[in-house]
Amino acid sequence: MKKVGVALLLVVVLGCLGGFVVYSRVNEAYQGYSGESQEVAIPAGTSPRAIGDRLVAAGVVRDTLTYRVALALTGAARHLKAGEFRFDRPMTPRDVIDKIARGDFDLVSVTFREGLTIAEMAAVFESQGLGSAASFRTAAGEAALVADVDPAASDLEGYLFPDTYPVSRHIDAPQMVHIMVERFVRVLTSDLRASAQAKGLTVRQLVTLASIVEKETGSAAERPLVAAVYSNRLRIGMGLQCDPTVIYALQRAGKYDGNLRRDDLSFDSPYNTYRYGGLPPGPIAAPGRESLQAAAHPDDADYLFFVSKNDGTHAFAHSLEEHNRNVQKYQVQYFKDKRLAAQRASAAPQAH
Repeated sequence: MKKVGVALLLVVVLGCLGGFVVYSRVNEAYQGYSGESQEVAIPAGTSPRAIGDRLVAAGVVRDTLTYRVALALTGAARHLKAGEFRFDRPMTPRDVIDKIARGDFDLVSVTFREGLTIAEMAAVFESQGLGSAASFRTAAGEAALVADVDPAASDLEGYLFPDTYPVSRHIDAPQMVHIMVERFVRVLTSDLRASAQAKGLTVRQLVTLASIVEKETGSAAERPLVAAVYSNRLRIGMGLQCDPTVIYALQRAGKYDGNLRRDDLSFDSPYNTYRYGGLPPGPIAAPGRESLQAAAHPDDADYLFFVSKNDGTHAFAHSLEEHNRNVQKYQVQYFKDKRLAAQRASAAPQAH
């Protein structure tokens, strides 16, 4: 009987010792991978046990027993989320489980600013190391994604909403494009659609007008005024004569070198609003929320002209005569004065 008692005691002691070791490991930071960081992908539908197997295989958690004990202690088994997680330091199993339960995914923020074309967005996508520009351009050719709002679309120009997107480092171009289209559809509210319809504009025409507004001014306060100018011109059948549409036409043809010349205004393209009346065939860039709002709700102003004041804002005019005076002041005289100032500065004696 003594031997049995000793054996039982030994079992109890060893059990307690083992329990103490496992419990200690639950609260001990661990890193079993050799690189600076380790990424673990958890597909949707992965069971808690299979998640543990992935963490152990990746060297994030020491062993499955430690993981299971930590999982039981945290009570987080039903809250573990699918996604891609990045581990870059030693962590306790509790902290690892908490990270997965919070959905603290491995994300990168990608910013597509307002006024970019598909080609320019593709360059941003590639610059972030997410994939090739070519793959993005291909994905942006899936016009079927906006068939419900624009059956006439041949690609997604204007429909990839400009914003900052927190996305997985492993996102591909089709996934990125889908997210951007979904965001656009949410921004295109029923109010915007109703306002466009009341003005006799299709969604495509609304987005096209908004894209022109976006390219013409970076001033939020001016967008409704710029929209008013072009809306007024459309109403009376006056040519839009919008430089950004010519630039877009040249870009599509691979003929834009960063400078717009007088001869370019005669370039033959349906996007050239100096040659063809009305709106161009489609959007020339991605308009932001404020430009869409401005196109749907332009100011109640009878302006027909505007010219840059060289400070990010514009001078607006009701008549051609008034416009010509503004051009003389803000373009001709401005650059003349600038040249004279530069000449005086270069002619001034230099201090030694």
